[in-house]
Amino acid sequence: MPGKSAAPAPATIRLAYRFTGIVQGVGFRPFLYRLARERSLAGFVQNRTDGVIAEVEGSPEAVRRFGEDALGTLPPLADVTSVTSREVIPLGDPDFRIAPSADAGRAEVRLSPDVAPCPACLAEMDDPEDRRYRYPFINCTDCGPRLTIIRDIPYDRENTSMACFPLCPSCRREYEDPLDRRFHAEPNACTTCGPTLRLLDGEGNPVASGSEIERAIDLLKDGRILAVKGLGGFHLGVDGKNEEAVARLRLRKYREEKPLAILVRDLMEARRLADLRPEEERLLTSPERPIVLVRKHPDIPLAPSVAPGMATLGIMLPSTPLQHLLLKGDFPALVMTSGNQTDEPICIGNREALARLRGIADFFLVHDRDILVRCDDSIAMVAAGGPAVQRRARGYAPRAVALRRRYPSVLALGPQVKATVCIIREDAAFLSPHIGDLETPQARDFHEESVALVRRITESDPDRIACDLHPGYHTSRIAAGLTDRQVYRVQHHHAHIVSCLAENRAGGPVIGLAMDGTGYGVDGQAWGGEFLVATETDFTRAGHLKPFSLPGGEKAIREPWRTAVSLLREAFGSSWPEAARRAGILPEDTSTDLLERIMDSGLAGLKTTSLGRVFDGVSALLGPRYRVSFEGQAAMELEALAGSAEGRLLPFTIGEDNGTYVLDLFPAVRALADLLPWGESPTALAAAFHRTLAVSFTALADRIRETTGLNTAALSGGCFQNRRLLEETTASLEGAGFEVLRHRLAPANDGGIALGQAVIAAAQALNEAEQK
Repeated sequence: MPGKSAAPAPATIRLAYRFTGIVQGVGFRPFLYRLARERSLAGFVQNRTDGVIAEVEGSPEAVRRFGEDALGTLPPLADVTSVTSREVIPLGDPDFRIAPSADAGRAEVRLSPDVAPCPACLAEMDDPEDRRYRYPFINCTDCGPRLTIIRDIPYDRENTSMACFPLCPSCRREYEDPLDRRFHAEPNACTTCGPTLRLLDGEGNPVASGSEIERAIDLLKDGRILAVKGLGGFHLGVDGKNEEAVARLRLRKYREEKPLAILVRDLMEARRLADLRPEEERLLTSPERPIVLVRKHPDIPLAPSVAPGMATLGIMLPSTPLQHLLLKGDFPALVMTSGNQTDEPICIGNREALARLRGIADFFLVHDRDILVRCDDSIAMVAAGGPAVQRRARGYAPRAVALRRRYPSVLALGPQVKATVCIIREDAAFLSPHIGDLETPQARDFHEESVALVRRITESDPDRIACDLHPGYHTSRIAAGLTDRQVYRVQHHHAHIVSCLAENRAGGPVIGLAMDGTGYGVDGQAWGGEFLVATETDFTRAGHLKPFSLPGGEKAIREPWRTAVSLLREAFGSSWPEAARRAGILPEDTSTDLLERIMDSGLAGLKTTSLGRVFDGVSALLGPRYRVSFEGQAAMELEALAGSAEGRLLPFTIGEDNGTYVLDLFPAVRALADLLPWGESPTALAAAFHRTLAVSFTALADRIRETTGLNTAALSGGCFQNRRLLEETTASLEGAGFEVLRHRLAPANDGGIALGQAVIAAAQALNEAEQK
């Protein structure tokens, strides 16, 4: 009996693809449209709240390869995190089309960060024959504002601050043409239909009409302070070579010595100011356009007060068309610092800026496109072989951090300083833009805005809340008031280490080195030089720096000579006054007897293990510096002092206290104090201190390895923003056979704490569910 013949393969099939990730507002639909037409496929592509849906119909081979082909040639700003497909009934569509957006329930779409102008837009802006010649709001699907103009999702024009700017016929043709670079570019506009500039004086009165940019350039050249409305807020700008103008900006903003960021036209100008490595040039020219910390040249043509006492400059390239146009004034550099008062968030509204920056700015260059999300400039550096973000905001937020597994949803409220908030949704963590220190009512309002933002963009309202263990933090008090939510209180340094684990998609256990200024310990003491054996759910304190007192408590942070006295007392015992006098660190009329009584009594003499305070004390010892005007100043100056000098190894010891290792750095402090009067250069001693830290950290980590068998070390905490410390510690640990995890995506400082809090709470919640 003859066998049955096989059924013929279908001539046409239809698959429904769903793409999630950053797939809206980045030219993804027109990209799929062109891809489908090139392959003679029919169907449609559509924006939905759960992703981008593409139903494609045609030959089986072409249809089945469609998803793979799409992932191979993505648009530059797209970031696809998942692709699924299912077979559906062929409909016989005559062609491929772009369908209107639709609401499909819970959002699976991730918003793109704001993006610096692309080369095509810049070429048009510089072309006198182009209709957008010198237009300061030029953009396309490959660049321009995203997060900072969004009111709701999906990312469509009516859900942005561009909704009040109806498209002119020319812009509408571009917007509706799938083959045009501006197809559904939501901020698309031109001089006919888009936002416009206004130049105002310090009282808010119009100054120029039709020549705002040229007049603004003249004002900057005349030494005036100009408030400039950018993507995520206002900047305060002055001519970077005008010392009088820079000094006046510092005086008015009450910013005594903290380094100011520099805006330059291009890489050629940046090279004139700094010694750039290839990795730093790539970071400077990346679409994120962060402020990049680079080693400055000597005798650069900048005002001395731009970055006094620092070996580095914070340089950025233009992130907006308006900044490009301002730099047509042939400035070697413009100072561009955040438009705010000290400890307050960046201004975003025109009226807000006129009120809050009155008395600081002489003039205001504003526009009528509303900023809906505050987003300051990001800060990054290149260290230990790659980029490391120090302040995560414009260009990076709200891009999600991919996690190693799915977790229950958690809202983490973050720390007290350098605050961010974070929501975990399944296998992704969404960090808010940098908020800052929560010391003022305005900053606390911004924190509330940021919580609302991450809830909105994740379309979630978690019933699990994570906060710091410290009961006095603003965020801890917020959590305490949420009686209808489950609250997880997370130790500060555990959160540091887990933030590093999270971005490296690791769960532990690891040997965590958490080195920072201070954090509330489980024993109620001020921790800050910690060696933890940590997982994403728990930790043990395996080691720490030997504690010392802070004479005057918080006052010692502002006056590092006090910490130096405490270090010398631990190093020299009762003879510390003589050592302090030899080092010249005691201010005139200082009573050593009073200091002794304070340190003996414990009155205002808080004990700490903080490495950040050790840096302060050693900086004062080698400086000396009696007081600082901003957090981390003494440590930054000590790093600058070390430069690239080779350092000798100073003595240290490792002991034990109730089964916990104790790293004693006071022998190193004694050696520094002894060597300094004998003519050893402060530069060589600063380098020696850094080397000794790296070697001693490795020695203690090795002790922990011997007892635990762990061979992976994770580095976190603000002290690892010190490039030299990070690189020397990494090299020392790797030289001893350790695998080293470090930060790349989230800040090592407290800006990454919310990520660690969220993962710890989510992992603990998983454990609780498994135990039920």
